[in-house]
Amino acid sequence: MRRRNVILLAGLAAASGLLTACGGGDDDAPAPLPDVVQLAQANPDLSILVEAVIAADLTATLKGAGPFTVFAPNNAAFAALLGELNLTKAQLLADKPLLTAVLTYHVLAGKVERAQIPLGKAISTVQGGVFKIDANGAVLTITDGRNRKPAILATDIQAGNGVVHVVDRVLLPADRNIVQTAQALPQFSILVEAVVAANLQGTLSGTGPFTVFAPTNDAFAALLAELGVSKAALLANTALLTRVLTYHVVPGRVLQAEIPVGSNIATVQGTTLRVNADLTITDQRSRSSKIIATDVLTSNGVVHAIDRVILPAA
Repeated sequence: MRRRNVILLAGLAAASGLLTACGGGDDDAPAPLPDVVQLAQANPDLSILVEAVIAADLTATLKGAGPFTVFAPNNAAFAALLGELNLTKAQLLADKPLLTAVLTYHVLAGKVERAQIPLGKAISTVQGGVFKIDANGAVLTITDGRNRKPAILATDIQAGNGVVHVVDRVLLPADRNIVQTAQALPQFSILVEAVVAANLQGTLSGTGPFTVFAPTNDAFAALLAELGVSKAALLANTALLTRVLTYHVVPGRVLQAEIPVGSNIATVQGTTLRVNADLTITDQRSRSSKIIATDVLTSNGVVHAIDRVILPAA
């Protein structure tokens, strides 16, 4: 009996070794997840994205260890982009610098699932630019660098080297700095005149990043009445103009969700301002100004529109 048991154990050991050698021991193990490229290749609605990744020579990178978070535009998103940029697909795929900048703007270093998205805050991409994501109920909306509003259609599609979220519009990085953004918006024409008169356009076109509380034309009109001066007189007083304008600038990119409500905020001018929970600014002269639009993204910072020019201490 004992000899029979020894033979049986020896036979089981040999069979186990044979199964291991043949890979049979892994039959019950879960199959490895595809990487982000393989995942896109398996989805017909992401076929143009796959073509773009290949054309930009990013395949090897996105098949790497990562982890990555990829915001993946579907085919309809690419079709809309071609119309927006007035390009054919062939022209887009042939423009490798543009394609690379656009595609890397869709990629985050690290794995960020839906529950981990820092809503309302600046999210840095592999491309170097930022975007933000807000939630409106269950709907997640992205504000990209050109202040377009793509929606996230599907989240948390797991890959072996990260996670994929599908978006309904191709994201585009910022192509205007703070000064260029203000120049493109008619309600800030007097602000632009003031920036030029104070010779601050070079600074505010620089790398930054900066946060600018931008007074509208109505805000400047109210200031002229308050001070009893003409626009020409204000623009000619460069010393005063510089003090006032730099008081509207905060170092760094501070989106609405990141404003330290109720605390003193240091400005480039050297003194501080305070923002209350209702987005009212209190300046150094205890005057109030309301933030009426927030989070206009630019290549070198962010702009918040205000309804009254704020003033440093007299």
